[in-house]
Amino acid sequence: MKKDQFQIPEGVIYMDGNSLGPLPKSVPTRLSQTVHDEWGAMLIKGWNDAGWMDMPTRLGDRIGAMLGCANGSVVLGDTLSIKVYQALAAALNLNPDRRVVLSDNGNFPSDLYMAQGLLNTLNRGHELRVVDPDKVLEHITSDVAVLMLTHIDYRSGRMHDMMALTKAAQDSGVVVIWDLAHSAGAVPVDMGASGAEFAVGCTYKYLNGGPGAPAFIYVRPDLIDRIDPSLSGWLGHDAPFAFELGYRPAGGIDRMRVGTPPILQMAALDAALDVWEGVSMDELRNNSIALSERFISGVEQHCPTLTLASPRDPQLRGSQVSFQCENGYAVMQALIHHGVIGDFRAPDLIRFGFTPLYLDSGDIDQAVDILARIMRDDLWQDAKFQTRSAVT
Repeated sequence: MKKDQFQIPEGVIYMDGNSLGPLPKSVPTRLSQTVHDEWGAMLIKGWNDAGWMDMPTRLGDRIGAMLGCANGSVVLGDTLSIKVYQALAAALNLNPDRRVVLSDNGNFPSDLYMAQGLLNTLNRGHELRVVDPDKVLEHITSDVAVLMLTHIDYRSGRMHDMMALTKAAQDSGVVVIWDLAHSAGAVPVDMGASGAEFAVGCTYKYLNGGPGAPAFIYVRPDLIDRIDPSLSGWLGHDAPFAFELGYRPAGGIDRMRVGTPPILQMAALDAALDVWEGVSMDELRNNSIALSERFISGVEQHCPTLTLASPRDPQLRGSQVSFQCENGYAVMQALIHHGVIGDFRAPDLIRFGFTPLYLDSGDIDQAVDILARIMRDDLWQDAKFQTRSAVT
């Protein structure tokens, strides 16, 4: 429990860390140092003297250590959509004689959009095959080139069996990509043990890197020097400051770098990762399950009109819980107004994240009480909760 290390407004119970992690108190000081002592005092010398150029791989190793990745197999930069594109393009090149990308309808839509856009651009007759999450295994066939899945469903929290699906895919000659956006910092992950070829993820959710924090990409170490990057940006070049007109990929994971790294965002993330020092992911997972079970029990007891939309078995879900709610958007706005921040996902899900770093059982009980009062007294019917904002 590290609640005192986060800046959470008084009177707020924050249950939306699965969308945007709260601000670690160490971040403003680190940002000030980066702005004033590095950018301000060093100017362009900061790329060398402050170690800016090495931040994508240094932070990649910090995150990789949490995910069972070998040093030198993770790099940060760009957005998650860009990293999905990079991983899928590289994966397709590893399986050039197959034409199917297999995913499921629980995948985050942006991943599917990027996949379809890439396949359209390639124009080689590829198919994006999207099935129900529980049908993935039976659709792993000899025509599939790549299996691309989000480990934890952003809507319901349903969690795929990474080990079993990776093995089944590879036994059929399929290359595997895991999106860890809702896994990194939420559940124990061991990419090395899984054997999967690629993983991608963001750092602004459970890792608390802040809005717009950079994404990461993992490539299995034995493959990295075989990858021909599809987005051959200058910082993925073997000698970016030689300014050669032709592209030569850098050795190792650096070849998955694309553009100039966002130094202020990376500085914020670097400070945010300090919160994880000494944290056991197994202990965190146990605490997360205890909190989510307490919440589900309370909601089902006091809010009988809500229906659990997440797996009942906590071993089958990540660190989030969703309930179906007929007037879900308005109910969530009423909750937020009364100090419990979760979020809404169309068409009818109210969603809650469980982050034991800053949530405890007292917070959970209070959140249940507030939700019960909103439902019992129809507080959600207030007109101010009916108009939808751009972000839900």
